[in-house]
Amino acid sequence: MIAIENLKEKEKVRVLFVCLGNICRSPAADGIMQAIIKEHNDEHRWEIDSAGTGGYHIGDLPDHRMRIHARRRGYELNHICRQVRQSDFDEFDLIIPMDASNERNLLRLSPTDETDAKIIPMIKFVNMARNFDHIPDPYYDGADGFELVLDLLENGCANLYDLITKTR
Repeated sequence: MIAIENLKEKEKVRVLFVCLGNICRSPAADGIMQAIIKEHNDEHRWEIDSAGTGGYHIGDLPDHRMRIHARRRGYELNHICRQVRQSDFDEFDLIIPMDASNERNLLRLSPTDETDAKIIPMIKFVNMARNFDHIPDPYYDGADGFELVLDLLENGCANLYDLITKTR
């Protein structure tokens, strides 16, 4: 992944996680990544945010069920939901969609081939579950769906952190 290799030497790494409504998967990835960064005392080097390709929940907190499940694991999800902006393609080094639909939406919004290269699906960083080709939306799946998403995101975010911070 060329985009990742280019980030290893950067002074500040900016990552945007993206799902449809910005109420479940992307704010959870945001919170998990923030916790990993804090655990490594590396906050000065990272800027993390999340957004949705849809504008359904702008201004809301993440889904209350995701907040409950995340809190049980020690994550506080206080992100205020927002929609992807055109400026995100310039401001962020990596734009990480949770599934193929959001990846397609981002590629449609992306202004250049250079910004297209910043879009890397979250599942590319997950190595624990080979039977998934995306991070599933837990909205209609109940407690097990939220737990599965958190498991996948914990694994993917840890791997993303390691990929960028190793050998710098």
